[in-house]
Amino acid sequence: MDILVNLQAFLATADAAGFSAAARKLGVSTSVVAKRVTQLEARIGTALFHRSTRQLRLTEAGQRYVHRARGVVTDATDLLSRMGEKGHDLVDHLRVKAPTSLTVARLADAFSAFQTQNPKLKLDIVLIDRPVDPVTEGFDIAIGAFPHSFGGVVDEPLCALKRLLCASPAYLKKHGMPKHPRDLVEHRCLSFLPTGPEWIFDGPRGRISIQVSPLLSSNEGHVLARSAMAGNGIALLSHYLVADALRDGTLKPVLRDFPIPELWVKAAIPERRRNAAAVQALLTLLKTSLAPSL
Repeated sequence: MDILVNLQAFLATADAAGFSAAARKLGVSTSVVAKRVTQLEARIGTALFHRSTRQLRLTEAGQRYVHRARGVVTDATDLLSRMGEKGHDLVDHLRVKAPTSLTVARLADAFSAFQTQNPKLKLDIVLIDRPVDPVTEGFDIAIGAFPHSFGGVVDEPLCALKRLLCASPAYLKKHGMPKHPRDLVEHRCLSFLPTGPEWIFDGPRGRISIQVSPLLSSNEGHVLARSAMAGNGIALLSHYLVADALRDGTLKPVLRDFPIPELWVKAAIPERRRNAAAVQALLTLLKTSLAPSL
């Protein structure tokens, strides 16, 4: 077990950027953490940290091994908890990457419910609005709607993501309703940063791509929705963000004859973690919470 506790000390030190903070996290003394890291370095024959009186930072080798070490510790912890199970409580430590807007609007409640159901489970929820390789960045599940795929990773579809253009009645009264996607170059546009200013539509004769010059860009959909409600422009948004505003007339659909192609929200999971009980339990809850579409 020495190698496991030494790896845990290494990871805690890397996360906390110091022996003292790592010791507080692990509930041991600073000298114990430092000793465990030194033992690990002696075992592998290379330094994992640059040490100075002012800071502690990972060496190139430390950066190379930290994500693999996290996977080893997670797998070992999962195995030990399964071998010692007396009941059905999940015991694990999941690192989950999730999109900001979707988490704030929908997933936060799902994560809270999951932890309530599994009180022995530790969760790290990291909000990132870009494609993430869960293997190289040390995540058990990476949730997103980008069409990227990575080696050694299994993609689990969660739900369809409906998107549309919308604007306030006041904006449309003042600036007019566009009739074709190309008309958008003359309009004030509000754009979601992660997907960029290239807006794609399904037209009667195929796909249409328009490059807009956004008045406002943000990686947080609620910011764009509020700006659209205030009459500041036409926004391309996920339907779940504006469903209430569309129902009560605060926002109106734009270019309904030119729908935005659907995206799929998916969970990217390292193959070695696919069958972990906690991962499967969280996937089941996410599919139930998000199905059939957003």
